[in-house]
Amino acid sequence: MTQTMQEMRQDLACALRWAARLDLNEGVCNHFSLAVPDEDGVVRGNRFLINPYGWHWSEITASSLVLLDDKGNVLEGDEVVEDTAFTIHRGIHVAAPNAACVLHTHMPYATALTLLEDGELKMCEQNALNFHDRIAYDTEYNGLSLEIAEGERIASKLGNRAVLMMASHGVTMTGASVGEAFTDLYYLERAAMFQVLARSTGGKLRTIPEDVQRMTAQQMAEERPLIAERHFGALRRMLQKQEPDYMN
Repeated sequence: MTQTMQEMRQDLACALRWAARLDLNEGVCNHFSLAVPDEDGVVRGNRFLINPYGWHWSEITASSLVLLDDKGNVLEGDEVVEDTAFTIHRGIHVAAPNAACVLHTHMPYATALTLLEDGELKMCEQNALNFHDRIAYDTEYNGLSLEIAEGERIASKLGNRAVLMMASHGVTMTGASVGEAFTDLYYLERAAMFQVLARSTGGKLRTIPEDVQRMTAQQMAEERPLIAERHFGALRRMLQKQEPDYMN
């Protein structure tokens, strides 16, 4: 079912507010975006909604989101967009229009993994297996992403994977919709949390045979759309009851 622009705005605002509730945000930094269709209804990645700079995620509303084009022009909205938000999200939206939703965070546990020399999410636990062969790793850190070229480099590291673990930086998640991307973001942080906690004991992580990893990943791929629909649907319902102003 095709969403209206207002519904897309509401979904992105809902994701931002829930990210704040779940401690996935960092101050007024980090950014979520959603590519929107051109006038002919085709999503090309050249126009996207994104959160305004200086707003805490807990106060974002549908109408506060800014609509940008791939040149950095504000098409709708009165607020400004942080420079690194533009370069990172533009790079991915232009390179991968099918990755309609792009979520960049410094969420605690997943970011902690990016600080380790062997900072990969190990395929040793059920939530982690949801990301089997879906994670790319950028092992370079080049400072703040202030140039278009750096955003394009980051996008090239993501390739056709859903997740980019960014060394000494954070995580970027992509998805076909806000609900799918946010649900994946939530479960990625859970998987990372379990592994950070397990590593903190000094014990050795269990291993799961490769054939079981592949089988479980396939099972999860089949369930993923329904899980996202149910999970994000529940988040929308709760937020509509508790903080209905986000929809405005």
